[in-house]
Amino acid sequence: MATSSSDPRSDETNRLRTLSAYELDTLAVERDLSQLVQLVARLLDAPMAMVSIVDQDRQRIQARCGDIRLRDDDRDVAFCSHALVEPELLVVPDTLKDARFWSNPYVLDEPFVRFYAGRPLVAFDGEVLGTLCVLDVRPRPGLTPAEQQSLFDIAGLVMSRMELRRLDRVRLADQARFESIATTAPDAIVCLDGQGRVSYWNAAAARVFGCSAAHVVGRPATGILDADSRAVYEERLARLQGGEPLDLAERTLEVTAQRADGSRFPAELSLSTWQDQGRPGVGMIVRDITERKKHEQRLTQLATTDTLTGLANRASWREHIQRALAEDARATVLLLDLDNFKEVNDGWGHSAGDAVLRDLAGRLQRVWPDARCIARLGGDEFVALFSGNAPDAARQQAASLLHELQAVPLFEALPDLGASIGIALAPEHGERPEELLGAADLTLYRAKAAGKGGIEVFTPDLRELAAAQRAFQQELRLAFERGEYELFYQPYVSLADLRVVGAEALLRWRHPTRGLLAPVAFIDVLSQKPSAALVGDWVMHTACRTAAQWQRLRPGFRIGVNLFPAQLKSGRLLAVAQQAVAQAGMPPECLELEIVENTLLGGDTSTFELLYDLRSAGFGLAFDDYGTGFASLSLLKRYPVNRLKIDRAFVRNASEDPADAAVVRTIQYLGDSFGMAVIAEGVETGEQLALLRSIGCPEAQGYLFGRPVSAEEFERLHLGG
Repeated sequence: MATSSSDPRSDETNRLRTLSAYELDTLAVERDLSQLVQLVARLLDAPMAMVSIVDQDRQRIQARCGDIRLRDDDRDVAFCSHALVEPELLVVPDTLKDARFWSNPYVLDEPFVRFYAGRPLVAFDGEVLGTLCVLDVRPRPGLTPAEQQSLFDIAGLVMSRMELRRLDRVRLADQARFESIATTAPDAIVCLDGQGRVSYWNAAAARVFGCSAAHVVGRPATGILDADSRAVYEERLARLQGGEPLDLAERTLEVTAQRADGSRFPAELSLSTWQDQGRPGVGMIVRDITERKKHEQRLTQLATTDTLTGLANRASWREHIQRALAEDARATVLLLDLDNFKEVNDGWGHSAGDAVLRDLAGRLQRVWPDARCIARLGGDEFVALFSGNAPDAARQQAASLLHELQAVPLFEALPDLGASIGIALAPEHGERPEELLGAADLTLYRAKAAGKGGIEVFTPDLRELAAAQRAFQQELRLAFERGEYELFYQPYVSLADLRVVGAEALLRWRHPTRGLLAPVAFIDVLSQKPSAALVGDWVMHTACRTAAQWQRLRPGFRIGVNLFPAQLKSGRLLAVAQQAVAQAGMPPECLELEIVENTLLGGDTSTFELLYDLRSAGFGLAFDDYGTGFASLSLLKRYPVNRLKIDRAFVRNASEDPADAAVVRTIQYLGDSFGMAVIAEGVETGEQLALLRSIGCPEAQGYLFGRPVSAEEFERLHLGG
């Protein structure tokens, strides 16, 4: 990967000089650095993390965790090289969308890095030595403020460890220089003679322990430790004085220190040795780690607790279930998911959704007091772990929660906001944590499919169904490459004269073994696939070419195309639409793009601007399935749609049901009031047609006028071809 124009190597003599002072080229992967790397990975829920040092030409990985296959390599391909010029934090949400990284070999090949966040490691003189970074194989939206602070704090701890080692080496190299530095060092520095008596006591030691050098020099150093810490200190001191080589971890002790007034505090002792004219000497750096301990406790809590609900998080859940299965193979897992929760977020905002989740967390703890662990896995998904594996008891536990939710709704404005629960038992349904949770997940899926508020216990056939679903998704992924998609067309009819004025292009899948599939069989899954935007682009180009041919037979013929949410987020929808009509030789006003309400509810400023750009370019925008959501009226005011499509659910019973008829009239009235065209979907009877004509609805589509058919059949039936 080419070096960017911001390459910091243009003037880094000072940085390299500072880097050499740490002698990191001789540093093996140390236990304390590895623990910090593991902590940041768990805290930020990242599969990979590392401490990376950047020297003149190469990147060196000092500590790592996870399935990370990055190695010491040329600096040009190192992600962390770019972090050297970032004063605070470098975050790359998606490497494939970043010009600096999209061609990096570690993006295109293993470990397939898609997300990177790195905090510079800043030395004592302000020079940047490298980074503490987390990496993911999935793109992420970035880091929350809490995650950023955690990364900052742990990077500070990493730098503290490295700084401690630097000071230790300085002291080992030159005792005189050691004393010079120790005089002004912020940490307590204590030197001992061969008998373990204090021979040097710096100003920081006097401040930390509350007594001057005159009171301690010549006395045993054990006086600064409480009784419980003296044994391990004396054992380690004896080994050092005996000439036994100890690694950095063995020379670093966490003890309880004791001040002159008898008060105690947690301290870190780093021991080192030297020879002074043939006599052994021992030095100690004593650091008050009270604040660090508090901070580490807070970090541990953050790493194991869901910040929204106070329940255990996914990482903590994993530890609980592993421990439970190791102690006793019998266990019960209840996995629950809220029904209709998305409607709360979409209709009332995420603050209302958060309040619901906090309320549910409290109820779970009250209703299930015997649970070994209750955790929020993410979103509105919660899991509980119980001892024992009796299915009847598990059903009773699940039923008690559903009864609680029915008795007192979680959200008064949405009374049917309930929960579905899947149950899995160990060891029958899985002996390992991932197997057990997977079984519960499959069971939850069946419970939700069976209806709201369901309770299901795992059965072996679910795994077979899941395997079939995975095979189907694989076939769906390949369908576009194999050219198995087709377009069918259903006519738009003018109700004034029943003349065909356009058509909606509808996607079909010509499955190699199951035959022609309607969108209901695959469209929801396809919408979540990376290929959705490409399929949508193909639909637009194909529909425009077909419509342009039909315009020779029917001037002004309009074609409607449904948009995938991925097309709105692709950043190229306007260009694709312009290219499609230009290549087909069709005016843009004859292409109408259909958008569903949920897409607009989830939109942001960029979506708003994109739709205005499309309208400014001449394209039509239709609001599909209008009237089925929460915020439709506000959306009419905000977004530049020019056509409303009355949902078939209201049209179906409009001729018999006064309420549905009133909805249809209201939508027509709104269209007239906002200056929008209106078209009714799902017209199947003469009575429905008569009602629509009576209220002034100008257009309709439905089986009464024609079913979706292939392009050839459409031309023959509706255009006289």
